[in-house]
Amino acid sequence: MGTALIVILVVVVLIVLWLIGVYNGLIKLNNRVKEAWSDIDVQLKRRYDLIPNLMETVKGYMKHENDVLIKVTEARSSAMQAKGIGEKGKAENMLSSTLKSLFAVAEGYPDLKASQNFLQLQDEISDTENKIQASRRFYNGQVRDFNTKVQIFPNNMIVGMLKFKAWDFFEIENKEEKENVKVKF
Repeated sequence: MGTALIVILVVVVLIVLWLIGVYNGLIKLNNRVKEAWSDIDVQLKRRYDLIPNLMETVKGYMKHENDVLIKVTEARSSAMQAKGIGEKGKAENMLSSTLKSLFAVAEGYPDLKASQNFLQLQDEISDTENKIQASRRFYNGQVRDFNTKVQIFPNNMIVGMLKFKAWDFFEIENKEEKENVKVKF
């Protein structure tokens, strides 16, 4: 009886240690995902703050392009109010698309393109877009690691009890961004 009790006690201790290890690993990965999302959020806020300055700069030059300006303003507002990662991703993709259309329309205004203020804001927004992409890649990598830990056996058997859920990826949904670039000579 003493040997059986020791074996049972050792098995229970090993199971408890395994549960502690799984739980701590999930907490660590979950916190990394939250930190990565925070990095994205910082860059998105930077972009939100730059857009009103850009709008003020282009208003004087683009008097006949009110629909483009309205679309950018609406997309910014929608992106700022979006909740959840999926909704935020869609809204951010729309905002990126409207900013691209604004810059495309700006190409037709030589005085605007020559404006030092416009050029500086365009560079800052471009830099911010690059930082958002880098943050998105980092976030998606952290989500991949967390989701893998959640889904592998035997962790997947206890994840529900520990109240952990898989995170959503922050994905690009614009088809034109996924397509190959067409080069014409």
